[in-house]
Amino acid sequence: MAQSAEKHSSAITDAIARLISRASDGRGLEPEDVRPRVESALQKYLLKDDSAAERREIGAFVDELRADDLCLILACERGDEKAWEDLVANFDSTVKSAARKISPNSEDAEDLASSIWAELYGLRQDADGNKKSKLAYYSGRGSLAGWLRAVVSQMAIDQYRKQSKFVQIEETREFENLAEESSNNSGNSAVLHHNESPEELLSEKRTSDDVASALQTAIAGLEPEDRLILKLYYFDDLKLKDIAATFGYHEATASRKLVRVQSEIRKSVERELKKTHGWNDGEVKRHLAETAAKLGFSLEKMFAVLIALALMQDLMG
Repeated sequence: MAQSAEKHSSAITDAIARLISRASDGRGLEPEDVRPRVESALQKYLLKDDSAAERREIGAFVDELRADDLCLILACERGDEKAWEDLVANFDSTVKSAARKISPNSEDAEDLASSIWAELYGLRQDADGNKKSKLAYYSGRGSLAGWLRAVVSQMAIDQYRKQSKFVQIEETREFENLAEESSNNSGNSAVLHHNESPEELLSEKRTSDDVASALQTAIAGLEPEDRLILKLYYFDDLKLKDIAATFGYHEATASRKLVRVQSEIRKSVERELKKTHGWNDGEVKRHLAETAAKLGFSLEKMFAVLIALALMQDLMG
């Protein structure tokens, strides 16, 4: 906790107690569950520029936070399934409406809305395997509906930038071909071309047999439905909304299931490396990070590629 927040600890404690009591549904949250988010908001919006803020000002700031919305989001971050059901039920129409307003057609709007729920649940993971969700950015200072509309707009902008970059690459394909000819003539085998497959990349970089073995063991231990979800997502390249339709549930549920399976696989791989192959904790973290770096991937993308390859081998075996 920042020094300025420490100085106001008592005032913050009292304000948090009032915040939880103001919520019509506290979602079973304790003050210690709420405190990090409140302190972060205070530090960012009040104490950063006024470390000498008085108790009254701190109380007034916290009293303006949206208690119900903030408790709902914090409960979702804790993995509360009822909270997730309420979030989707209450705000799915908000997300879809915002997506329709900013998308050129209904199909793109549906894709954008599906992407929002995936980002909110957290499909990505950090280096330690923790979920990275956009929910962490909600401070409670404004309405949750307004914040979700802002998230939709930002994601639409991000997607446009990616698409623009892709179009630009396509338009400069002639220059890329010249670059490939140059690298081929120079005999530089270290250059990775756009048309190289993941199989070639992993083979050329000699990905660890231990990791591949542990990954296969992890996938073999999955429930049939979880294996099918992975196959549809990684091998058949289905979107989350299509996977959800296959099983008859909401795309937000598909996001949660995919994240859970990804997390289980990663934990299983790390556990198998230590149990069967004799690696220690330091070796596991260091080797996986180094392998990803050598491949030019993020750790997240490396696992995605490895999962896809393992599934391919399983289907062809």
